[in-house]
Amino acid sequence: MDTNLKMTRRSFLKADASLGLGLMLAFYMPIGLSKIVTAAVAESRVSNTSFEPNAFIRIATDNSITVIVKHLEMGQGISTGLPTLIAEELDADWEQIKVEAAPAQASLYRNLIWGSLQGTGASNSMANSFIQMRQAGATARAMLVTAAAGRWNVPASEVTVSKGVIHHNGRKLKASFGELVEAASRLTIPENITLKDVKDFNYIGKNVARKDTMDKLNGEAQYTIDMQRPDMLTAVVAHPPLFGAKVKSFDASKAKAIKGVVEIVQIPSGVAVLANGFWPAKLGRDALKIEWDTSAANTLGSDEILQQYKELAKTPGAVVRSEGDVDKAMTGASKRLVASFEFPYLAHAAMEPMDCAMELNEQGCEMWHGEQMQTLTQLNVSKVLGLKLDQIKINTLYAGGSFGRRGNPQSDFQSETAHIIKAMTKLAPVKLIWTREDDMQAGFYRPLNYHTLEAGLDEKGNITAWHHRIVGQSILEGTMLKSVLLQKGHDPMSMDGAKDIPYTMPNILVDLHTPKIDVPVLWWRSVAHTHTAFIETFIDELAEEANRDPIEFRRSHLSGESRLLNVLDLVVEKSGWSKAMPKGRGRGIAVHKSFNTYVAQVAEVTVSKDGKLTVDRVTCVVDCGIAVNPKIIESQMQGGIGFGLSAALKGAITLKDGRVEQSNFHDYEPIRMNEMPHIDVHIIDSDEAPSGVGEPGVPPIAPAVCNAIFMVTGKRIRSLPISLHDLSYA
Repeated sequence: MDTNLKMTRRSFLKADASLGLGLMLAFYMPIGLSKIVTAAVAESRVSNTSFEPNAFIRIATDNSITVIVKHLEMGQGISTGLPTLIAEELDADWEQIKVEAAPAQASLYRNLIWGSLQGTGASNSMANSFIQMRQAGATARAMLVTAAAGRWNVPASEVTVSKGVIHHNGRKLKASFGELVEAASRLTIPENITLKDVKDFNYIGKNVARKDTMDKLNGEAQYTIDMQRPDMLTAVVAHPPLFGAKVKSFDASKAKAIKGVVEIVQIPSGVAVLANGFWPAKLGRDALKIEWDTSAANTLGSDEILQQYKELAKTPGAVVRSEGDVDKAMTGASKRLVASFEFPYLAHAAMEPMDCAMELNEQGCEMWHGEQMQTLTQLNVSKVLGLKLDQIKINTLYAGGSFGRRGNPQSDFQSETAHIIKAMTKLAPVKLIWTREDDMQAGFYRPLNYHTLEAGLDEKGNITAWHHRIVGQSILEGTMLKSVLLQKGHDPMSMDGAKDIPYTMPNILVDLHTPKIDVPVLWWRSVAHTHTAFIETFIDELAEEANRDPIEFRRSHLSGESRLLNVLDLVVEKSGWSKAMPKGRGRGIAVHKSFNTYVAQVAEVTVSKDGKLTVDRVTCVVDCGIAVNPKIIESQMQGGIGFGLSAALKGAITLKDGRVEQSNFHDYEPIRMNEMPHIDVHIIDSDEAPSGVGEPGVPPIAPAVCNAIFMVTGKRIRSLPISLHDLSYA
């Protein structure tokens, strides 16, 4: 990758005069407006004369540097990663750097991969910001250098910068950034900026300390539940027991009698109880008597839904990818292998359930919460309240996890808060809090999926035919993103990792069924890759059928996939793959590409003869391009593996007669600390553009573990979670 880039056009915005003695820069890449928000954004710009650009960098006279971070910090480390890029090109001292969440203003803070949308997701925060933030830092540095050169009457080429101090070594002169911001603010923003070469990096590639750690340790970090406003009420909502049910009538007399309950209102999603605190609001909700209209509700259980899927899978689906003649190749194959796979609904189960604080004032609506999709939430909330887009002010706070849940294009819990405020008889700030049970039983889920796979092998054991059929709900169905993100009528959230399978085969057919089931679904950490990566167990089956080593079998079918081969080779080396294992222990491997990141994992498991399973060790190799902060990458791989293991070993949301059976961590159990394996993470040294790490650690772990289980027990796992299987063996 060429990191010695120059800007050939002016793409920085002038300093905001309201800042006084400070230097503020904002940078954005010109990109076309998406179909979704073009009209709304254009309207807000015309109707609001105060719609002015903000900035990515603010340097104050006290020598502090505030970096405005446009992406949500939900534990993935982006509030450290993006400031690292600024500090690198600015040659700042890391201790100078402060972090501030960007306001909801898509014209400045949009996700460059998503057109006009501001938001965080798809593991692309670093990918879309890498050059943008470096250019912002390099421009600020150039202006400070020019200001110093003018003050000292020396050529700018003789001025150097190191750890936040500007020097002229020949005359032994120096100045802090803060001393120069007034002069720098009067300068013309430079047209052409040269970025550092990789070899000159001081921060990128190093384990700089996270900027959010101390605040989270000492309790200063602000989450939604910490928000307090004068006269604020807490809201808890009684949601329908069935998806699609509506309120028919309700009796609130007992609820109103509870001390602290202030008001009870009906909203589209249920009945909200407002009180002076969470506990009276919850008690009030518990005291409600509600009659539900279930005439249009979903009453299907998981078993009935899965049976429908199995019937659908017997018929051709919409063709997603077709190469060669699969039927002919399958007929002529020396060996054929057929398998089916079942994947349940899964909850996001973030540590912080959904919550949102909101207040109406003369300017419009102000919100405080961990916001993942600022632009879509502005649109959805503005529709509920009848306000213009620019009247919706969002203060993005830390989020205690998300895994996709806070990135709902329907902005369900934010819109719910708006509906509550709209229905109140006496206006007051409101903080909506979902309980864990609300989040588990009235939320959104990773779709249930059913796969069928058929493959043909030639006499040499090479794959000659491949047919992959997927049955699962569309995540995009019913959302404003459907018309934009569908690929030739197909939902990529259902087929990523299957349509673009990396293995080389002459004949491939991938088709898709998207049944409409009234269970709300949403992207879940690594989205379709959570189930499409499980074909790695089928690859192992094919290797066994071909009487070939699973590593050699993969290598022979990955021609042209050099980065996948690299992670495969390194994980084999680092895991000690060729070393013999004692009886009762086994290794399994899986490789997968997601979000432009390449990951290989080897899982070591122990299975006792009575079927007790432990995952002892995981060796993980990741190629995510330039490693901006190796420690954060390691942490994300470890977290992704733990998250994926929870789902693989235990995770399942099940429905009976339309009702979700799980309600909290006692029956939707994540793995515990004592169940976590030892994890070794190895990062490929690369100068490729950085790619995502928040999600790609998840997909390979389930197939790697299941392949290891087979090595011990001889049993193939074709449905998850693993806990439902008898793993005992002779």
